[in-house]
Amino acid sequence: MIELTIPGRGELQLEHLVCDVNGTLALDGQLLDGMVRALKSLRDRLTLHLLTADTHGRQAVIDQQLNMRARRIQPGEESQQKAAFIRQLGAEQVVAIGQGANDAEMLRSAGLGICVLSAEGSAVETLLAADLVVANIFDALELLEKPLRIVASLRK
Repeated sequence: MIELTIPGRGELQLEHLVCDVNGTLALDGQLLDGMVRALKSLRDRLTLHLLTADTHGRQAVIDQQLNMRARRIQPGEESQQKAAFIRQLGAEQVVAIGQGANDAEMLRSAGLGICVLSAEGSAVETLLAADLVVANIFDALELLEKPLRIVASLRK
């Protein structure tokens, strides 16, 4: 668990990390270099969940690389499916990371929503739904390693 007290916002007790896959952890269906190591370092504090539409049809390979199984979302109402998953976990205990239009409601619903800028692009509606916007997924994961950075950015 990651516990934070953010002045002007209150307490956050994060237990789950929910990530979009394509555009966030992977590009063109290929897991980004260094991603296995970056995610592994957080597994002692957060339960990791992956959500994917499997745009490139390579999720089985990514699942094997990460030694876990992503939840596939069905075509149509993808943003709502992702947000419903966040609510099932207990939204206030979730940090969600994504960049596509189908991630906007997931970020808005989560206790902490982080939008990453991606070589694939980042949807404006997702930028506006996020609590934080960072340059890339590695910066987002490093925020979770050094959570006082989150406090510094979100304090009011």
